[in-house]
This record gives sequence, C-alpha cells and structure tokens, in this order.
Amino acid sequence: MVLAQESVEGLSIATVYRNINLLVEEQWLTAVEVPGDSTRYEVAGKGHHHHFQCKRCSKLFELEGCAVEVKPKLPKGFRSTGHELFVYGVCAACA
Repeated sequence: MVLAQESVEGLSIATVYRNINLLVEEQWLTAVEVPGDSTRYEVAGKGHHHHFQCKRCSKLFELEGCAVEVKPKLPKGFRSTGHELFVYGVCAACA
C-alpha cells in the first residue's frame, strides 16, 4: 500500500480497497486468509495449494500442490468442502 501511495500522488487507501474488492468480486483475485496476520491476495484460478510463512521476515511463499491427505472426523451429516494449511518456519534468505 505504501509503495502505491508513493508512486501515485493522491491515491487513497479507500480507492485501493475498493479496487481490490472489485477484483475479488470479478474473480481476478482470491483472498488468502493468513492466521494472525492481515489478508493477502493472489491471482485467482490457481490449482489447490498451500502457503509457507517465514517467521522472521513475514514473507508468504506458495507451496505447489497438496501432499497432505486430510480426512477430518466430522460430525454426522457434515461434509467437508476444502481445507487450508499454513507451514511456518524460516525462509532461505533469513536462515
């Protein structure tokens, strides 16, 4: 956000969020809900994948594919429609 405001004089945060919301509604962007952190956004239409977050620099990295088999014990009548997995650690640049 700060970079955008430095690049475009008079750009308001409301304009940025209004455009992000429009891009999400139009399915150009997908929200990535990061536990304990602010929402991030990525280009929509990617295959199922997970994320790695560096605990030192807070950068978020995509993990290709899904190697985790998730079979939660759901209450009777419940049906799972997906899952999220975040891996935390230290990235190569911070190691």
